[in-house]
Amino acid sequence: MTSEKIIQKTIAFVKTQLTDAEGGHDWFHIERVYKNALLISKSEHVDIFIVSLGALLHDIADSKFHNGDETIGPKIAREFLFKLNVDSIVIENVIKIIENISFKGGHETQKFRSPELDVVQDADRLDAIGAIGIARCFNYGGYKNRALYNPDVKPNLNMSKAEYKASTAPTINHFYEKLLRLKDKMNTKTGRQIALNRHTFMEQYLKQFYDEWNGNV
Repeated sequence: MTSEKIIQKTIAFVKTQLTDAEGGHDWFHIERVYKNALLISKSEHVDIFIVSLGALLHDIADSKFHNGDETIGPKIAREFLFKLNVDSIVIENVIKIIENISFKGGHETQKFRSPELDVVQDADRLDAIGAIGIARCFNYGGYKNRALYNPDVKPNLNMSKAEYKASTAPTINHFYEKLLRLKDKMNTKTGRQIALNRHTFMEQYLKQFYDEWNGNV
């Protein structure tokens, strides 16, 4: 089976798997990350087949929707790629991307690095910031029935992985606990360039948010 055919089958599989997914982690999120990854790859020396599969399968079973179980996504991806007779080296690289892409509070030491992971990680992080990142953040906050903002609940910038995953803080806190920190965690030149523009937009948004909250505008 050609690489192109495998990509087509993977797209169809992911669309089916994520049919009823939360709006910020649905097929359209995957599609945006895939497009971001292809764009970033133009300036990087990477295996585009591994990048494509990693981007398409990175959220096939996000642990936050599976009681925190981080083994389900890699297991589903491995079984799917094995059935397509994808080369074992490619499969292992894709699985490593899925296992290591997540932010996880930002304090975990990443156990695996590769140029392909760098690209997919940047592509995923870009979709968490800017206008779409803001929309996704509030969509997930609504999904979890969280407050928009509470001035009495301050952001926690030193959460462990467990604390980060268990947090029920207001949505605005997530900007400080993750989104505004992603600009400085980009791996690639293209990722950093795009992230800077999206980061600036989020800062402008927050200023407007607080002005409206405080009745200043």
